[in-house]
Amino acid sequence: MSFELNSLDEVADVVDSLHKTPTYSETGYPMVRGTDVKYGTLDLSSTFKVAETVFLDFSRKYKPSPKDIIITRVGTYGVTSQVKEINFCLGQNTAAIIPSQINADYLFYVLNSPYLKSQIESGVVGSTQKTLSLKVIKSFKIPRFDKSLEAEIASILSALDNRISLLHETNTTLEAIAQTLFKSWFVDFDPVKANVANVGAVLQQPPVHQSYNLPPDIAALFPSEFEESALGLIPKGWRVGTLGNVMKNESSTFNFSGVEKVIFINTGDVSDGQFLHSDFSAVDTLKGQAKKAIRENDVLFSEIRPKNKRFAYVNFDPKNYVVSTKFMVLRSSHGIHPRYIYQVLRQSEIIETFNVIADSRSGTFPQITFDAIKAVKVVIPSNECINRYIDYVSAIFQKVDLNFEQQKELKDIRDTLLPRLISGQLRLNVGAIRESPVQQPPLQNHEIGT
Repeated sequence: MSFELNSLDEVADVVDSLHKTPTYSETGYPMVRGTDVKYGTLDLSSTFKVAETVFLDFSRKYKPSPKDIIITRVGTYGVTSQVKEINFCLGQNTAAIIPSQINADYLFYVLNSPYLKSQIESGVVGSTQKTLSLKVIKSFKIPRFDKSLEAEIASILSALDNRISLLHETNTTLEAIAQTLFKSWFVDFDPVKANVANVGAVLQQPPVHQSYNLPPDIAALFPSEFEESALGLIPKGWRVGTLGNVMKNESSTFNFSGVEKVIFINTGDVSDGQFLHSDFSAVDTLKGQAKKAIRENDVLFSEIRPKNKRFAYVNFDPKNYVVSTKFMVLRSSHGIHPRYIYQVLRQSEIIETFNVIADSRSGTFPQITFDAIKAVKVVIPSNECINRYIDYVSAIFQKVDLNFEQQKELKDIRDTLLPRLISGQLRLNVGAIRESPVQQPPLQNHEIGT
């Protein structure tokens, strides 16, 4: 199938950001920097904030609209996100691409195709810090088809991305359910309060709602009394320990011998339990902090700004993964189930404690280390209660893991289709993609024509 080429500036406007460093604020308007730009929809939840005067200054050159594309220019260059929320200003080392004569979704997928990635790699300059110039971005060659075909290609790939997003949202909901139960059992001590109420004891805590009820065999695992501790009243027989009593920090170095490509995970590549990409990078292009090896059931927790929730549970075999030295790689110890450790670290009280420790550190930015957090006190329940919690929510975790695998499979399908669609080599039935992209492998079971 034939196609023609347009330069990017023939089909879109390209707007640079201001080349200056702003003063950030604790509150205010979101500013999108290079680290905020990830594949997919632009997420404003963890951006730095700026005051209104700074916001207005940085908004002079560019005011966002839905479906605009933000691209990174310096350091981790050539990464793109599509705009959905528009209440932000553009920070340095980024640029905005405003589609004008082309389907915005189609252009987004072209910019993420191998065809464009090769142009990006050949266009960057700089030895210590790679930079993608505005001139190079404007000169990108964009393959063009008729409008209906470009819309069809965008629709096919969007259908896959929508399924991936739905699985992501489902996992977020499932993990929230498991976290809610964890808080009920091990933070609010609801089963213990219920047991106390059942034997007629008087507590100074708020009463348990009458609807709270557990199967008798589970309720029997929890004490029927409280006792004083260094953390206040806790279930009798449980103990107060430290994070260092239940986990350790691993610093194993990844073995790069004979390896050409790995999946590098930096601190910005995880967010509130989710891995944000699984893309391979050439070993010779990796940053200096790409050193740590990880294994299944580890917990990654960024040392930088704990309140940003840059953590994730490794629920897969990560043999091709290498992570930044700015991660603590936390591994359970003393027989404590790793999923329980992960739930402990996700607690808002723990994150707030980490944040206080980070803010008290003298340095250029808030940071924690394992030595700084290992003395943080936590309640350690009986192993019977921990293990029963794991059993109780195992179906949730299994579904989360299954959804995660399906996300990976869909991403593989998308990444296989993308270059073939963009090059005009492949035509697919978009309706079948929407119906069941997992059960019907596109290259075998869909209608293919040229």
